[in-house]
Amino acid sequence: MRLGRRKATDDHEGLAAVDGSAEGDGGTEAAAVSPTGPLDVSEVDPDATYIDLGSLLVQPPDGLDLRLQVDEQSGTVMTVLLVSEEGVLEVRAFASARGGDLWADARREIAADTARRGGTATEQEGDFGPELFCEVPVTGPNGESLMQPSRVIGHTGPRWFLRATLAGRPAVDAEYAAPFEHALRTLAVRRGNEAMPPGEALPLRMPPQATQIDADGAAVGDPAE
Repeated sequence: MRLGRRKATDDHEGLAAVDGSAEGDGGTEAAAVSPTGPLDVSEVDPDATYIDLGSLLVQPPDGLDLRLQVDEQSGTVMTVLLVSEEGVLEVRAFASARGGDLWADARREIAADTARRGGTATEQEGDFGPELFCEVPVTGPNGESLMQPSRVIGHTGPRWFLRATLAGRPAVDAEYAAPFEHALRTLAVRRGNEAMPPGEALPLRMPPQATQIDADGAAVGDPAE
């Protein structure tokens, strides 16, 4: 099954493989971890260990690689990816007004975009609430026509909104999706106090232990230098 990679806005992208961790905000009082997640940073256990990516704190399960989609021209981190051999989870956080519901509008926009690409988008109820099951036509490695499945999940927190997309096998295989969903439940969003318009992407950053990967899969430079 072919998995399409989302491009940066100028169609130039790089992937950074991340190895290492950083602790989440310990200055906030911890609350019990929600069984549904994702979490606000105020709910994070201060004794838990996370990889700190700025607006997102992530605990990748064993068997999933954490990668960052980076705009090669600006060096801006665009998207967080958790990747396996047969699937990927893509997550991105956005500013939201307190009490706002960006997910209702986002579902309509995603469904319309999927239809424009010749695919289908069906709303369904999932463990995280209303979600979309999408199928879009793609070209296979041998030129064959395939349909790529994905599940698009939305979650609204205090002044933030998280969009997560499961593509490939985890979109259709509940057992295979389990570690991806666990990562989504434990993921935490750090909104920050900056004034931002609803819908603006929350900033991500590359941790110092990340290694930049070029188009051929080779490491670029040494993060320790």
